[in-house]
Amino acid sequence: MKSISDYLKQEASPDSLSVYRIGFGILVMISILRFWSNGWIESLYLEPDFHFSFYGFSWVKPLGIYTYLLFFICFFSALFVMIGYKYRYAIVILFLSFTYIEMMDKTTYLNHYYLVSSISFLMIFLPCASYFSVDSKTKKRVPRWTIDSLKILLLIVYFYAGLAKVNSDWLIHAQPLKIWLKTKYTIPIIGETLLQQNFSYYLFSWGGMIYDLTIPFLLLYSPTRVFAFIMVIIFHVLTRILFPPIGMFPYIMIFSCIIFFEGNTHKKIIDKIKKIFRLNFTRSENLISDVNRFTKNNFAIPVVSLFFIFQILFPLRSIIYPGELFWTEQGYRFSWRVMLIEKAGYTTFKVIDNSNGNFEVVNNLDYLTPFQEKQMSFQPDMILEYAHYLGNTYKMKGFKDISVYAESYVTLNGRPSQRFIKKNIDLFKIKLDLKHKNWIIPFNDEIKSLL
Repeated sequence: MKSISDYLKQEASPDSLSVYRIGFGILVMISILRFWSNGWIESLYLEPDFHFSFYGFSWVKPLGIYTYLLFFICFFSALFVMIGYKYRYAIVILFLSFTYIEMMDKTTYLNHYYLVSSISFLMIFLPCASYFSVDSKTKKRVPRWTIDSLKILLLIVYFYAGLAKVNSDWLIHAQPLKIWLKTKYTIPIIGETLLQQNFSYYLFSWGGMIYDLTIPFLLLYSPTRVFAFIMVIIFHVLTRILFPPIGMFPYIMIFSCIIFFEGNTHKKIIDKIKKIFRLNFTRSENLISDVNRFTKNNFAIPVVSLFFIFQILFPLRSIIYPGELFWTEQGYRFSWRVMLIEKAGYTTFKVIDNSNGNFEVVNNLDYLTPFQEKQMSFQPDMILEYAHYLGNTYKMKGFKDISVYAESYVTLNGRPSQRFIKKNIDLFKIKLDLKHKNWIIPFNDEIKSLL
């Protein structure tokens, strides 16, 4: 306990948190602008009649035309975070608005959306505006643990991503990279040569696993830090070239890893910003300590502790479910499993009126966008939610005693497709909950894994 108490009293320069605040705000602003400029607000949130929801958050829905206002609020909260204006309010609004956007439709789930939400939540409890911000009047030293907490989050992300790659499909069969990389023949120089060679699939598979498991520790260790950061840049630039759909994730990870460098590096960055923009920061830059006030008169430590307990335990929830995780996806999301599977499915639905025997085979595109149909067709929780939506829709059309059945076939990591949902199960009678989905037909193969 004394060691913990002594650690919590350790001080550090605020430059690291200031640089992180600025960069994080800029990246979120770019993400929002990118989303808006590509027309995704319209195509993903306004055009669909139905939106898939996360369990317990069915009330989180697009706001019609006001969805644009939500993105507008998120953008400006990120701007205020970047400049450090009304920081505490700005970061709370950023967390709430971005997370609301993320949860409006489960179809659009990506790991880096969850990462942005996690970082923004953590930053609520960190003194990121203690220096080089509109709010700061003096340069205050901050508790060292506030900087280390960002490092710990990145360590968890990388380490869980690495553990998830220790499975037989990834390491022994080089799947799904073998499927993906073969299609990249249009990439200059390496597309028609390296990416068509069998050894390269194993090189990328094993290299990705080793990278994820070791890179946070190499960044923590001072003698290997520069080498590790070069590897971070190479790795994430390469993934951005090979897999464009991963969007902003590589840039967020490259920038975030700067936090592992010492305060002097971040001071140089701030000095460079001052010089480029000719900023004359006239406020006092004589360091004063803010550690005692922040540690004693703040509930940040217990909240951040609970946050990390959650981050460590929640990705492990999949172990309580029977069956192959990659097949059932029970506990798959929010567990830092990044680009591990290639799944595709074909799922059709029959809605029956048991009172008179009438039935109708549903054309999914009457209710879903092509992207929604694609994602729904191999994700069991989305199949069930959509079946309930169909049942309620046909009830309004005049059907009485309704049953909904699915004809579903799914392929995983290049295997032949197999029936996915038991065809005699009335999905409309099954509750939407977190229990094991015993109506999924067991996987006819075995994928050995650590996690």
